[in-house]
Amino acid sequence: MDTRIYEVAGQLVIKGKGILAADESTPSCNKRFLAVGVEQTEEMRRQWRELLLTMPGIAEFLSGVILYDETIRQQTDQGIPFAKLLEEKSIIPGVKVDEGTGDFEGHPGEKITKGLEGLASRLKEYRAMGAKFTKWRAVIAIGENIPTQDLIEKNAEILAEYAEVSQDEGFVPIVEPEVLLEGNHTIEKAEEVTTNTLRAVFAALHEKRVDLKGLILKSSMVLSGKDCLQQADAKQVAAATVRTFQNSVPQEVAGIVFLSGGQSPQQATENLNEIVKLVRQPADWPLTFSFSRALQEPVLQIWRGDSAKIKAAQQAFLKRLKLNAAALSGTYAKDME
Repeated sequence: MDTRIYEVAGQLVIKGKGILAADESTPSCNKRFLAVGVEQTEEMRRQWRELLLTMPGIAEFLSGVILYDETIRQQTDQGIPFAKLLEEKSIIPGVKVDEGTGDFEGHPGEKITKGLEGLASRLKEYRAMGAKFTKWRAVIAIGENIPTQDLIEKNAEILAEYAEVSQDEGFVPIVEPEVLLEGNHTIEKAEEVTTNTLRAVFAALHEKRVDLKGLILKSSMVLSGKDCLQQADAKQVAAATVRTFQNSVPQEVAGIVFLSGGQSPQQATENLNEIVKLVRQPADWPLTFSFSRALQEPVLQIWRGDSAKIKAAQQAFLKRLKLNAAALSGTYAKDME
């Protein structure tokens, strides 16, 4: 295995910087565009990603960017491939390599992630394009009689296989077992499911002999379900999240990055701030954010496909990055919004 992955993993979770998840699938990106009246075309998606990636000063706050298959093939107006543009800014380009979810046979309401077939050859192509790390997302829904242990173990097994292939091809794998926010479950239920899921993932990684020093966990925060009447506050979220990690995540992991998973931008930043205060960094694990919507939503609301609004949109992006950077040092406060 290429030991340079340790260096890449370390750079990705370097203190004070986060990872932008700009890896929404085409349907997800189109859905966001539709909500704000932006034309759903490849060219508009390219313009949107260019707005984010060309923002002046971005390198101060980002160590890496996760791209989508379409995005890693795109270029700026000046003809610079996005991956090369990031490299020039000393930001590490990565790519989402799963192919979305499909129904888990015999398990109504549960999904497994597809994309293992032909993965090694796709990775060779991405490496030639400049990618240095990969990401794979599994989804765990909480509902009546779900998740089943079968589902948790199947997704863990798939995540481990993906991580093994990634490391064999010289990439740092980011494994993302997302426990979904949808539902009326309590924070206690979310903690139980997240702990169980993470234990299964690390057991499967151990079985595949994946090197944890060259691997990053992308995790949900432990939250009350969106429709739960009793919503946990930031301090409760932080306590449950850190307790979950202490009960399930080995020390050797290169770092943990958080997904925002449907939280509002302010909520995600506030929760991150409280979590950071409880974690002894780096004695436990290096921690940072890898948000998508929680960084992009306010930016998209301003841009709405209008090139005259690019500067104002980039200012909104810069503001969210600054607020999350403050959260990484535990110094974020609501009045900074």
